[in-house]
Amino acid sequence: ALIVLPVVGGIGLLSRNSAQAFSNLPSDLTQVPLPEQNTVVDSDGNILAVLYAQNRIEIPLEEIAPIMQQAVIAIEDQRFLSHAGIDFRGTLRASISTGSGGQVQGGSTITQQYVKQILFTAATTKEEQEAATAVSLNRKLREARYAIELENKLSKREILEGYLNIAYFGAGSYGVEIASLRYFSKSASELNLTQAATLAGLVQNPSRFDPTQYPDRAESRRNLVLQAMANAGYITQEVADKAAAVEIESDLKPTELPNGCTTSSAPYFCDYVLTVLKNDPVFGETPEERARLLNLGGLTITTTLDAKAQKSSQVAVDEKIPFDDPSGKAAAITMIRPGTGEITAMAQNRKWGRSGVGYTTVNYNTPVDSNGTVGFQAGSTFKAF
Repeated sequence: ALIVLPVVGGIGLLSRNSAQAFSNLPSDLTQVPLPEQNTVVDSDGNILAVLYAQNRIEIPLEEIAPIMQQAVIAIEDQRFLSHAGIDFRGTLRASISTGSGGQVQGGSTITQQYVKQILFTAATTKEEQEAATAVSLNRKLREARYAIELENKLSKREILEGYLNIAYFGAGSYGVEIASLRYFSKSASELNLTQAATLAGLVQNPSRFDPTQYPDRAESRRNLVLQAMANAGYITQEVADKAAAVEIESDLKPTELPNGCTTSSAPYFCDYVLTVLKNDPVFGETPEERARLLNLGGLTITTTLDAKAQKSSQVAVDEKIPFDDPSGKAAAITMIRPGTGEITAMAQNRKWGRSGVGYTTVNYNTPVDSNGTVGFQAGSTFKAF
């Protein structure tokens, strides 16, 4: 009773003193949406660009290799399947360390880590984000309260699925699916033992153990995960030792994942689409609402662009005046379908970029408020009309 008293007493005091703070938090953590990719497609459904604030693709637990699930449980929370949301041993250790003036120590369960990530994701102000990540006993106690509540609402499988989809694995990779694609160019369902152990080791400190930047550190961390898996009974010691002998570089097949209009086949049209989404009140009454719509993501943005018309337009301007032509002259084409106003092509004899001859991010086809120009003299073009 004396041992447990600091924990129980701390939770009681926190509940009494922080009732107002709790009321400002999301009432149902299971309803907090995760930021995902936006996909911009042409009229035939071909991908023009992928846009995101957080690069994430949510997938169900069934599409995550079991060995990946086991690796995370082994290194992060071996009693995950048996506890009720909090690990009293770990929480008590943190309480004693903090109470004696020492550094706050670990002890957070997977459920508590999941709660922390949800609260950070749900935060709308800098203060709320800082509160979600503050190194303090109060934060741990708050996480403990929510963790218990979450365990009563969700199954262990649902919590593990949520955790693996929200966790950050470094290199701009949010969630295990994107992390698997980023480091190994394969889906999370296809991960093998050493790859799963590498990813599981990243959760603690993604930048420090980035295998593409620090392979020696990453390999040492991966081997700790393999040993934890052996200790937990997920694999034998013989299998762990054999896997630890695999060089981490032999597993890696990193892929740079594009973000934005830069790599699009129609970058200037893509940029125009973004300005419409950011400026048109139909997508939100305020700039902040429209920005949040894009940042939250998960959208498929279907446009009117015709791939054949776009390709023909680009060829036409490039052949007439190459992008690096010494004259510096510009050529631009916008094709609009009569009767509807649908834009089917938008091309100019420039390459997307901020420096170098023939590179620009200015869209010659649009007005200033759409990242364009003040316009050009139409000249003899008007004679036809």
